[in-house]
Amino acid sequence: MASPDRAEPVGAKAQEPLDTTGEEMFSAALAATLRVEPALRAETFERMASAIAAVTTAPGCGLRPWTCTAHDGVDGSRIFRGGLGASVVIDPAGRLWRARNVEDFDTTYTLTDTTCEIATLTPKYEGMREYLPRAGDGQTVYR
Repeated sequence: MASPDRAEPVGAKAQEPLDTTGEEMFSAALAATLRVEPALRAETFERMASAIAAVTTAPGCGLRPWTCTAHDGVDGSRIFRGGLGASVVIDPAGRLWRARNVEDFDTTYTLTDTTCEIATLTPKYEGMREYLPRAGDGQTVYR
């Protein structure tokens, strides 16, 4: 119980963490990646994605894990496939795209008796949405 000199305002709620999933870090990584020159974007985003995964999967961190797997696209793109059905694609020109893991790729697989691994990914950009910097605040928007 709070003492009278430290009373909580009526209707006050306990503060919850602002980001329990890594999504704010992901959004910041997209915005930062868009601020670097296009030739450096894939490397920059990959480094930031690895850092987010390390933070959100650390024992005792209290965050839901955020992870992605990086792949090279057939067209020279770099593809970051998330676990919840979405991917980030950085095309050879350095443009960033939001893609759906299944619908926005032609995918081939390598099958063995015990595994099914992605062999190739060919992005289908016509179904994707491009990430662009939002004017004024440096965050991102879709086109």
